[in-house]
Amino acid sequence: MIVQLIDGTYELFRQHFGRPLPGPYGAAAGVVASTITLLEQGATHIGVASDHTIESFRNDLWAGYKTSEGMLPELLIQIPVMEEALAALGVTVWPMVEFEADDALAAAAAVANADDTVTQVQILTSDKDLGQCVGGKVVQVDRRNSITLDAAAVREKFGVGPASIPDYLGLVGDTADGFPGLAGWGAKSASAVLAVYEHLENIPAAAGQWDVPGLRGAQKLAATLSENRELAMLFRKIATVRTDVSVGEVGEWGWAGPTPTFAATCDQLGASSLMKRVDRLCVQRGLA
Repeated sequence: MIVQLIDGTYELFRQHFGRPLPGPYGAAAGVVASTITLLEQGATHIGVASDHTIESFRNDLWAGYKTSEGMLPELLIQIPVMEEALAALGVTVWPMVEFEADDALAAAAAVANADDTVTQVQILTSDKDLGQCVGGKVVQVDRRNSITLDAAAVREKFGVGPASIPDYLGLVGDTADGFPGLAGWGAKSASAVLAVYEHLENIPAAAGQWDVPGLRGAQKLAATLSENRELAMLFRKIATVRTDVSVGEVGEWGWAGPTPTFAATCDQLGASSLMKRVDRLCVQRGLA
């Protein structure tokens, strides 16, 4: 069994800035259509996580962390519409308030990875944060670019393994999430140092104690880290996904057809053709 976990917030953005379906709920309709495509391709167990509110507990950790302030109003209003439409489709949805969509995806990936009936867990997003979840049965899939990352591919892409992704982000920052990292630390220096030491607490205080071949500016990097180690640790905490979110069990994520409200939902989305696709799918799977 393959479990597919979808970053609903990312998908909403992807649909909106791609080729959205017409109407005020075009992006939400696009997410539903994209999810139906997965079902048509044979998906059986799907979970969709969304940022019901953009703000989360991480805003209490760092004042500059991302908020809904800069988000397009036409996208904000579609988040609950997307959630309700996916639920009407019969898909498991995790709308996050205190936590983020990434946390629900991480928690679900951990649950699925531990399930003996699961052969592969696909996290469908290009968000680099989720690279830390890759390993075992878990892979990350960038649908837009048709790229699948296993642990080896994560290491090739970032220069560090999945376990070091939060440390990497603690050093280089994440502009999309609103935390800056440490001055002077870039992707090359962070990956070079973490490839040797793996985690922030293992990096020696003095550059003279470092054993990182070919690294330039080690003295300055070490001084910056020494002066800002607590800040880097805070950024790592922010970048670390939580796996203690309640997401249920894999058996609860199986698709068993749409709810009775799905036809009305399709009308609300201005996409009645989606109902026809789901009707055909139900016939094919013996759910009609």
